[in-house]
Amino acid sequence: MHGQTRTGTVRLIIQGDDMGAAHGINTATIRAYKEGILRSTNVIVPGPWFLEAVQLLNENPGLDVGVHLCLTSEWERVKWRPLTAAPSLVDADGYFFPMVWPRKDFPAGASLKEASPRIEEVESELRRQIEVARKYLPRISYLSAHMGFPALKPEWQELVKRIASATGIPLMESQTGVNYLSGVWRAGAGANFDQGPLRAAKLAARLEKLQAGTYVMVEHCGTNDPEMQALGHRGYNYVAADRSAVVEAWTSPRVLDAVKRRGIQLIGHADLPNTAKQ
Repeated sequence: MHGQTRTGTVRLIIQGDDMGAAHGINTATIRAYKEGILRSTNVIVPGPWFLEAVQLLNENPGLDVGVHLCLTSEWERVKWRPLTAAPSLVDADGYFFPMVWPRKDFPAGASLKEASPRIEEVESELRRQIEVARKYLPRISYLSAHMGFPALKPEWQELVKRIASATGIPLMESQTGVNYLSGVWRAGAGANFDQGPLRAAKLAARLEKLQAGTYVMVEHCGTNDPEMQALGHRGYNYVAADRSAVVEAWTSPRVLDAVKRRGIQLIGHADLPNTAKQ
C-alpha cells in the first residue's frame, strides 16, 4: 500500500530544531536528512553557526526550513546576542538570558520573565531575525518559537501571530489539523536514558500504530563529539549523547523500513496549508 495505510494516508513531518547553534547540530541535521527520515529543520539566526547552516541548507534545497525565533541563549559555555539594539533583552554582558522562566537551579535574574523586556524591542528583534533568514534562505516556510517564549505573556503570543500574518509565514504553533508525535522515547541520564537502538525500536512501533492524519515529531540532532559534549546547562549536561541518539533513531534501518512498509509520506511544513493570514 504505497501512500496509503490500513486506515488512510499518514503524512509525517520529522523536524530537527536549532540549526545555527552548533557545528555538530548543523552536520547531524543534514545527515538525518540525507540518510534518514528528517524532512524539516529550522535556524536560530543569532546562533554562532548560522552562516554554516545557510551554506548546508543551500546545498540541500529539498530540505524544508523555518525560522526558530529566539530570545534566549541557554548553554553555559557558548552564547549569542540579539541582532538589534535590545537592552531589555540581554544580561549585563550583552547576551540573551539563558531561560524564559525562572528556575531554582539557575541564578536570580537569569530569565526573560525577571527581565520584563519591552515589547517594542521583542518585535524589532523577531522581525530582524526573519529578515536576515529570508535574505539567505528565501524558501523559509514556517516560524516556530525557541523554548516557547511567547507563552510568557499573552501580548507576546499576539505579537508573534501578528508577525506571522504580516510576513505571510505560517506560525507552527498556530497550525491546525496537525498532531504532535511526542513521548516516543525516554530522554534522561543514567539508567533512564534510551539509547539509539531502543529509540529506533520505540519509534518504529509507534509508526506502526499511526492512524490517518498529519503528524509532526520535533527533536534535536547532534553529534557525539568534543564540541557537542561541551554543550550543556544545569539539568541538561548530556546533550551530545541525547541528540546523537535522536540521529541514530531517525537514520535506523528499522525506522526506514517501517516508513516504507506503511507508505508513510514524509513531508515538510511547506507541504501544509498556509495559515499565516487566517
